[in-house]
Amino acid sequence: MAVVREFTLPDLGEGLTGAEIVRWLVQVGEVVAVDQPVVEMETAKAVVEVPCPYGGVVTARFGEEGDSLEVGRPLVTVAVGSDSGAARPSGGDGDSGGDGQGSGNVLVGYGTGAASARRRQRVRAVGAAGIGSVAAAEGAPSAVPDAGRGGTAAAAPHGSAPVDGDSGPLAVISPLVRRIAREHGLDLRRLAGSGPEGLILRSDVERAIAAPAPSLSGAADGAERVPLRGIRRAVAEKLTRSRREIPDATCWVDADATELLAARAAMNASGERRISVLALLARVVTAALARYPDLNSTVDTERSEIVRLPGVHLGFAAQTDRGLVVPVLRDAHTMTTTALAAEMARLTEAARTGSLTPAELTGGTFTLNNYGVFGVDGSTPIINHPEAAMLGVGRIAAKPWVHEGELAVRQVVQLSFTFDHRVCDGGTAGGFLRLVADCVEQPAVLLAAV
Repeated sequence: MAVVREFTLPDLGEGLTGAEIVRWLVQVGEVVAVDQPVVEMETAKAVVEVPCPYGGVVTARFGEEGDSLEVGRPLVTVAVGSDSGAARPSGGDGDSGGDGQGSGNVLVGYGTGAASARRRQRVRAVGAAGIGSVAAAEGAPSAVPDAGRGGTAAAAPHGSAPVDGDSGPLAVISPLVRRIAREHGLDLRRLAGSGPEGLILRSDVERAIAAPAPSLSGAADGAERVPLRGIRRAVAEKLTRSRREIPDATCWVDADATELLAARAAMNASGERRISVLALLARVVTAALARYPDLNSTVDTERSEIVRLPGVHLGFAAQTDRGLVVPVLRDAHTMTTTALAAEMARLTEAARTGSLTPAELTGGTFTLNNYGVFGVDGSTPIINHPEAAMLGVGRIAAKPWVHEGELAVRQVVQLSFTFDHRVCDGGTAGGFLRLVADCVEQPAVLLAAV
């Protein structure tokens, strides 16, 4: 007997409670295999493919591209026949229940078997598996006739209204209606449908689009509204929380980086691995944090405790086409400069291609922010919550500088240091920043700081 199983958005881990639909990988009426990715989702950390633990025919999809879903909300429903191989629930013994090639377990943010490479087929009816005829009209309420009774065995849950983000189901069936509304920036939640039981029709959307827009206080006519989504939304929420919860303070200092650049040139001339300035600064930071461990900590507000962390997981800001991301160099305090450079290069490339995993984007204890790449000298960094501090690095530029008692042209950089005033006072923060500046000006100081 055919059974319609609902697959909900799984727990993506690392405190991620929702995701945005980037691209559907299957259509309604399509045959899917166990562990086959069905949708591409963008979390606050990365873009991942989500595999379905059921094999059968897709009877419904919930949400359109650009929609946000919470963990636990329906993604798709799949009609599973008696011998079509529904997977065991997550945490089972790994039996795929079908061809044995997939585990059936939906892991955090990843596919689970070789089924992701299997060929997908578009069908309108499947009879061999005992499923019967399946409606292939996308967006329509899909019912699966029961081969044993000749009636309707099950229908897509939650009626015919796909779920939209955290606001419950919308009375919308047609994907066309959703697309028109999305293209015109129309919020369907604010529309009252004229169809049966409040169903929103195309005429409702077109009427709302044609209606004069309400005037916005303080805004010019034709103002554009850009939704905060995906990584941009996550960054906004984290920075807002940082400003709201952390009593931060910033200090800064100019440093002569001429000797640091000379040391880098010598290292690159003698070694196979190219060392970046940021990698050198990462090594300086880990040494300074060993001297000032209060800054490698977090604050447990519920217990009113400062938690000093045993290892340095160094985040570094990277600008990508999808926005700002902060890959994390795990156990950076155990790495040599060459190892830091290699791992930083790997993570930077992964950031550019959008292939960073959630684990590579979380768990940082201190952040290094190089805004000098944008051609600016200084900034007041916002702490990457729940960390306690961030070091900002401006551009290195030729400037007049007093060197050995004489005016000279030197390579000067401004270092900005923002810290959580709950974990330390200005003396600790100033000592840390001064040590970093000393290592920049005289790299040999780094040997004494280790």
